[in-house]
Amino acid sequence: MGRVSNKVALVTGAARGIGRAQAIRLAEEGADIIAVDVCGPVETVVSPGATPADLDETVRAVEATGRRIVRAVVDVRDGAALRTAVDAGVAELGGLDIVCATAGISNSGPALELTEQQWQTMIDVNLTGVWQTCKASAPHLISRGGGAMILTSSIAGLRGLVGVAHYTAAKHGVVGLMRSLAKELAPHHVRVNSVHPTNVDTPMIQNDMVRKVFRPDRENPTREEFAEAAVTMNMLPIPWVEPIDIANATLFLGSDEGRYVTAVTLPIDAGSTQR
Repeated sequence: MGRVSNKVALVTGAARGIGRAQAIRLAEEGADIIAVDVCGPVETVVSPGATPADLDETVRAVEATGRRIVRAVVDVRDGAALRTAVDAGVAELGGLDIVCATAGISNSGPALELTEQQWQTMIDVNLTGVWQTCKASAPHLISRGGGAMILTSSIAGLRGLVGVAHYTAAKHGVVGLMRSLAKELAPHHVRVNSVHPTNVDTPMIQNDMVRKVFRPDRENPTREEFAEAAVTMNMLPIPWVEPIDIANATLFLGSDEGRYVTAVTLPIDAGSTQR
């Protein structure tokens, strides 16, 4: 216990899924949390969005560890609102040491059939939103004398995936952003890395849209039928990883155990990128 004691971590997309797992895991190891989420639907996304009640549950889980948490309902595309929320959280908790840029969306469609809105919204949330998060938080890390940024990409940031060209482009963009920021912020002792999950058992994949993409042979695929198809993506015989697996990798990269790790693309992918 205490691997990030007395540190403060910003987590976007904190209402559920990977973001919630990161917030709780970091709190378990001693960090206070600034939790940000849009808590609502995003245009072009057909799966249900996170809700204020979801963010409330993250707050309860963090507080149960004995750590402090500040919450803010913010769209990461809104740079001004995001900076205001981060500044307020830093003022209340006393600083910032770790940044988890995790907020993201997913939808699908052949590259040449995507609408302009589908393309633009994906880039705006999954790439520009990550840049806005880094821009809002970097000055605080610098003033602190150093810190760590962990950008959530995907296996789609390391290889091409069919049917999600806009998602793949955004996640590749996150890698480029990470590599440039790692160089620019290294003189300030700020480390920047990206994590690359395979499918993760969260609402982003556990919905009718994604299940039908994986099982077009079924009218209403069940979770079990989805799993049968999803397992073929990975080298290890599992259909998906759990949010805690990404949170544990985040903890390593954000802690002093990873103090000399920067500019790394870390897959948590059950071997998917090496198939």
